[in-house]
Amino acid sequence: MRFLDEDEELNPIVSAVNLVDVFLVIIAALLIALAQNPLNVFSSDDVTVVKNAGKPNMEVIIKKGKEIKQYKSTGDIGSGEGMRAGVAYKMADGSFVYVPENETSSSSASAEPSKK
Repeated sequence: MRFLDEDEELNPIVSAVNLVDVFLVIIAALLIALAQNPLNVFSSDDVTVVKNAGKPNMEVIIKKGKEIKQYKSTGDIGSGEGMRAGVAYKMADGSFVYVPENETSSSSASAEPSKK
């Protein structure tokens, strides 16, 4: 009955069982982290993620349902074609009034106020 008298410290299978337990804990932690990721493909939530906000290499990732779109910044600020179309004023009640540029009248009675 030499097997029953063996010391547990000499048995190599005990350390292997401990390693399996450690790996099971690591796998469980990774699965929990994957499930809590906002861009999880298994959830149907709508999520918008902004990476490197305000920097030239900014990215915007938008997830709607199962569809994920990624937009990358070109680094150009205020670029594009266009012209000034008018002036917008914020009123005391929080509404905005748009006054077209070509209007010669000093009153803005014809301008329609719009809420935010």
